[in-house]
Amino acid sequence: MNAPGAVAPLPAKNPAIETTVFGVIIAISFCHLLNDMMQSLLPAIYPNLKTELGLSFSQIGLVTLVYQLTASILQPLIGLYADKRPTPLALPGGTLFSLAGLLVLSAAHSYWLLLVGAALLGMGSSVFHPESSRVARMAAGRRHGLAQSMFQVGGNAGSALGPLAAAIVVVHWGQSSLAFFAMLALLSCAILWNVGQWYRHHGLARLSRGKAARQALPTLPRGKVLGGIAILLALIFSKYVYLASLTSYFTFYLIHRFGVSVEVAQLHLFVFLGAVAVGTIAGGPIGDRFGRKYVIWFSILGALPFTLLLPLANLFWTGPLTVAIGLILASAFPAIVVLAQELVPGKIGMISGLFFGFSFGMGGIGAAVLGEVADQAGIEMVYAICAFLPAIGLLAAFLPDPER
Repeated sequence: MNAPGAVAPLPAKNPAIETTVFGVIIAISFCHLLNDMMQSLLPAIYPNLKTELGLSFSQIGLVTLVYQLTASILQPLIGLYADKRPTPLALPGGTLFSLAGLLVLSAAHSYWLLLVGAALLGMGSSVFHPESSRVARMAAGRRHGLAQSMFQVGGNAGSALGPLAAAIVVVHWGQSSLAFFAMLALLSCAILWNVGQWYRHHGLARLSRGKAARQALPTLPRGKVLGGIAILLALIFSKYVYLASLTSYFTFYLIHRFGVSVEVAQLHLFVFLGAVAVGTIAGGPIGDRFGRKYVIWFSILGALPFTLLLPLANLFWTGPLTVAIGLILASAFPAIVVLAQELVPGKIGMISGLFFGFSFGMGGIGAAVLGEVADQAGIEMVYAICAFLPAIGLLAAFLPDPER
C-alpha cells in the first residue's frame, strides 16, 4: 500500500500497445484519400451545376449544408455507439452510401435530386470518419499525433485530387462521369474489409489494454475538461468556416475578380488543398515532439496575417498567400483531435465523431451563410469578413495541458 499522500506509480510500459502498426495506418489513410476524393467531387463541380441547373449562390450553399449536416449530425452518434459496441464491418459497409450518392449525383438533373445525392454522400462520410479515426488510434502505439496526421493527410490528399479530377474528367465528359468515380468506393470497401478483420482480431485487444493503462493515470477536473473541449470546438469553428470559404467559393472568387477560366481556378484550388495536406502531415508529429497546445496556438493564430492580406492581393500573390494559409491552418486539426481524445480518455469514437462531425457541420453552415453573403454583397465581401476568423485562435491560451 502506498503511504498517505504518495503518488501512485505510473503503469509499466506495454510493448503490445506501444508498437505502431504502419500497415493499418497506411491502409486507412489510403481509404481516407478515396473517401474524401469522392466527397470533394461535389464542390468541385459546383461551377458546372450552377450553369446547367441555373443555381444561385444561396442554393449552392444549401447543397453544401445538406451534405455537411448529414455527415456531421450522425458522426458523434455513430462514434458513441462504437465506443459501447464496436462494429468492425461498419467501415466497409459505410462506403456503399458514398457509392449510391455519386451514382445519384451523376444522374441528377433537378435540384431536389441533387440534394438527395449530397445527403447520401454525407452519410457515407458520417460512417467512415469516426470509425477510421478510432482504428488509427488503435494502431498508433505511442505516436498518436503521427498516426492521426497520416490518417488525416489521406483525406487532405483526396480533397486536393477531387478538383483536379473534376478539371480533367468532369469538365470534359460531364456530370455523368461521376459514375466512374463511384467505382472507387468498391476498392475502398475491399481494403476496409481487411482493416475490419485486423480491427476485430487485434485492434479491440489493443484498445482494451490501452483503456486499462489509462484508468491508472490521474485525470483532469471535469470543469477543465469541458472548458477545453469548448475551446477546441471554437477553434474548429474558426478553421472550418474559413476553409469553407475557400473550398466552396474560391473558384468563383478567382473567376470573378481576375477573370481566369474554370480550369485555372480549379488548379488554384488544387494547389491550396495540396498545401492543406502538407500542413496536416506536419502538425501531428510536431505536436508529439513539442506539445499539442503550442501547435494549436501557432496553426490557428499564425494564419491571421495571411488571411488579412488575401483580400488585398493581386492574382500573383493570391497563390502564395493561400498556400501559406493552407500550410499553417491545417496543422491544427491532428493536434486538436488528439488533445480532445486525451481530455476524454475512453471515448475515442465519440470524440472523433464529435470533432469530425462538428467540422463538417461548421463547414456546411459556413458555406450556407457565406453563400447568402456572396449573393447580397458580392463574392469579395466573403473574404473580407472571413479574414478575421483566425483571431479566435487567441482562445488557445486557455487550453488545459493533459501532457503535463
